[in-house]
Amino acid sequence: MNTLLAFSKDICGKVTCDGIGIKGVVVTDGNDCVQTDINGRYVLEAKRGVRFVYITLPSGYTVSCIDGTIPLYYKVLNSSDQSKEYNFDLKKSSIDDTNHLFTVQTDVQVTSTNDIQTYKVYIKDMKSYLSKYRGKKEVFGLDCGDIVGDSPNLFPNYINSVSDLDIPVFRSIGNHDMTYGGRSYEYSYQKFEELFGPIYYSFNRGKAHYIVLNNNFYVNRDYQYIGYIDERTFAWMEQDLKYVPKDNIVFVILHIPTSLTPKLKWNTLIQDETSNAPGLYDLLKDYNSHIISGHTHFNLNVIFNDKLMEHNTAAMSGIWWKSDICMDGTPVGYGIYEVDGTDVKWSYKSIGHTESYQFRLYPLGTVYDYPKDIIANVWNWDSQWKVEWYEDGKRMGEMTRYSGYDPEAKRICSDKERVEYDWISPIITEHLFRATPNNEKSHIEVRVTDRFGRVYKQSVK
Repeated sequence: MNTLLAFSKDICGKVTCDGIGIKGVVVTDGNDCVQTDINGRYVLEAKRGVRFVYITLPSGYTVSCIDGTIPLYYKVLNSSDQSKEYNFDLKKSSIDDTNHLFTVQTDVQVTSTNDIQTYKVYIKDMKSYLSKYRGKKEVFGLDCGDIVGDSPNLFPNYINSVSDLDIPVFRSIGNHDMTYGGRSYEYSYQKFEELFGPIYYSFNRGKAHYIVLNNNFYVNRDYQYIGYIDERTFAWMEQDLKYVPKDNIVFVILHIPTSLTPKLKWNTLIQDETSNAPGLYDLLKDYNSHIISGHTHFNLNVIFNDKLMEHNTAAMSGIWWKSDICMDGTPVGYGIYEVDGTDVKWSYKSIGHTESYQFRLYPLGTVYDYPKDIIANVWNWDSQWKVEWYEDGKRMGEMTRYSGYDPEAKRICSDKERVEYDWISPIITEHLFRATPNNEKSHIEVRVTDRFGRVYKQSVK
């Protein structure tokens, strides 16, 4: 990768569909954004340091994919042939994409061929789920990064495994996808860009605008990084949003969470949050927005205000491929988002379970601190959910939310022969609930109602 690539001539080309130019398509070189004219033509002023020219895929159009899932919305610039035009030929969508659905996976983080084999089973689950929507609404995937676990040799295996989905998958880079050993941050995303294209870009579906960012800032010193968005990305995003109507909904996809709490921690420079998140929030302030992230290997929804929310998604790899649950007890799985215009609904699909499996219920005596309580782990919970319990058919009220360890995650992480790595431990989660039955032999039912009014039930004696 040559970050000092220089073009003495302007970069130009045309965006067409069936040979006819498309007006108003946003084209960028990662620095500046321009729109195509009435004939579909664009011109970007020559500048130093550019590697790609790419489009913001407009609503109502699709692009072809290579290897089944890698969308070709970009072209690699060729400095040896500066007379070349960079043209994009789009296809008209066969389905109105105003109503669409996407899945979110994160932290696949494969480190061996054994991991790949298990991942293929997980992909079959996702493919089966999506089959009922194919042909009825547009579907695509998002991947929030850590595709591999410091194992670049496994990128081809991942690409081959996920290709079975046969849908576009838009990816962000994770810290374990970085190229280590270079002298600067700019070197760290070399391999990723070779395989998947630019590390930040955008696309549209219906009235939704999607922005994919890189917030893994490599600081060298072996594999060290911080959560940080550089100014070049912010400056590009500022231009990108100028073409987005204020009544559209905006999704931002990145690897490291922006914040794990509604109020930003003071004076932080840490690996699990984005240090300069306020700059991102400021750019989004005029839009109803959702941030989608990964990295933590647990599930968490954070509501910042009535216009901004973050969904931190649990890992596909669970406890680093040693278990089918994550460190907070969330089962391995993926997020599901249904967008209709600017309305969005979401849920979490656990691998090997139906969509109705939205919490795990533990009987009396499971948790040492609360031996007389039943325990519920409601992994996709947020403050607009309701968790109620019934004893022998009588409603007893809402369960008490508390912070603690998921019992099963704690048990697995304590088994060092199974998890192997000494640094693995369960994490304290705030989506646990408890209640004390009057009679330990009673029939207990727990009813969980999500923010969209969907009710899920489980029973325990």
